[in-house]
Amino acid sequence: MKALRLFRPRALAVAAAALIPLVGLAAPASAATFTVNFACQANAPIVGPQAATFTQIADVTAPATVAPGGALAVVIDPAVNAVPATVSGYTVKNINTFALKIPIPANSTYVSSTLTGGSGLGSTAPKITVASGVATLSFPGPIAGGAAFELPTVTVNLKAGTSGMIQTKLAGTSYTSPGLTFNTVVNAFFDITAPTACFPDPSPVFTTTTIG
Repeated sequence: MKALRLFRPRALAVAAAALIPLVGLAAPASAATFTVNFACQANAPIVGPQAATFTQIADVTAPATVAPGGALAVVIDPAVNAVPATVSGYTVKNINTFALKIPIPANSTYVSSTLTGGSGLGSTAPKITVASGVATLSFPGPIAGGAAFELPTVTVNLKAGTSGMIQTKLAGTSYTSPGLTFNTVVNAFFDITAPTACFPDPSPVFTTTTIG
């Protein structure tokens, strides 16, 4: 099966700003650009599991330090992208049931989150939910094959712990423990729905913020 490139976001931009009354401010933010390679497996009926890949470019920003108990915001701002029109000679009808997982970093506590912007994602607005230490951006779609779309900007507000480091990265370690999932619907004389599971391979640490 040919390589599948679903995403080339301009950025997964993580911008952190401290709001720390009486205890000082976080250090200025620094930015870095990452190329994240995802390994994917589409579990297509009849033909069986099919391997695929895509690449996601991320500009990530976070403060170098934050005071113990201080507040910081993680902001993820993806770019406009497009679903491929064909995969391995099959016409892509749509992708749907999209979910991207971002772990809440160790040594921090989740406070709140907001979504802004986004386009071409279907009639139901995206949402972000947090459970078991993981923030999940999800929406049902569908997004038609060949169509452009833009994921919403995600702002996650965190409270730093008392010591240690706060490191940001994406979830996912294998096809059975994925960080990104969606359904791929292709037409091969009839519609075939292939649940698709992906994980970053390798999974880079985007930012490291030292508490204190």
